[in-house]
Amino acid sequence: MTKSGVVPFAVSAAVIGGSGAYHLLAAQVLGKEVACKVLDTPYGKSVPVHHFIFASQEFLFLSRHGETDYSRTAPFVNYRANVHALKQCGVKRVIAWSGPGIINTAFKPGDFVVPHDIIDETRNRATTFFDDSGVGVIRQSEPFCPQIAAALHDVLHSRGLRHHERAVYACTEGPRLETPAEIRKLRLLGADLVGMTLAPEAFLAREMEICYTPFCYPTNYAEGIRSRKFKKGKLFEGLQTGEEQKQVDATIQKFPALIRAVFENLQGVERTCDCPHALYRYKKKGFLPPDF
Repeated sequence: MTKSGVVPFAVSAAVIGGSGAYHLLAAQVLGKEVACKVLDTPYGKSVPVHHFIFASQEFLFLSRHGETDYSRTAPFVNYRANVHALKQCGVKRVIAWSGPGIINTAFKPGDFVVPHDIIDETRNRATTFFDDSGVGVIRQSEPFCPQIAAALHDVLHSRGLRHHERAVYACTEGPRLETPAEIRKLRLLGADLVGMTLAPEAFLAREMEICYTPFCYPTNYAEGIRSRKFKKGKLFEGLQTGEEQKQVDATIQKFPALIRAVFENLQGVERTCDCPHALYRYKKKGFLPPDF
């Protein structure tokens, strides 16, 4: 609920957009926008939450990094406000797109990737809604929703798009990029991709009992994976070639249609995963209201 006690939207599906999301928003390729609101939450204001309708589907959309440019880097995103705002709106399923770097060279820039696990290397972010409480000890055997992931896999298979169904995403603090030694460390830990946005976002969504799955498009090889000269003024200062940028841009353009197809396949489908029951133990003990 908002501070006024009024539910701003009543929509069960949402997209959290990554870098470049605002360009698709400005181009109105996501559907027909019918409303937009900044929500008040106990954790501050959310970024603008947009309500879209496409055919018979409704979904919400927010751009975590801002809408005029890449105006807020990953460590300074108010993840708690954004996730809480989606909970206020009745959201039950979230697809979160992210453009990480590549550690495992089986992945190529512009591929589609649906990660299955995460390594949290962040340091200074608020990671729970339950500060100073006894709530929050939650299993993470599947940190991302397997039901949404399966729907993503089905859509990608049906369209014959190159993709990877498993990947470990390492989330670093930022905003700086990683050193070659840090990338070597992450590779030893088993990371395939490295980015800055999925933690604590995924863990906060689980605390709100929201199904959450990332949908990634690798943008570049991480530092030290490929030899790349420094190029002043270029994106990532030369870590991404011009051809790789074209591949990534082509992939991003496919995202709206793919996400809409996933939501269409899940429309009216009961949530059979464990995500909606993450806090059941605490509700059973009376720590949280039954309708939390």
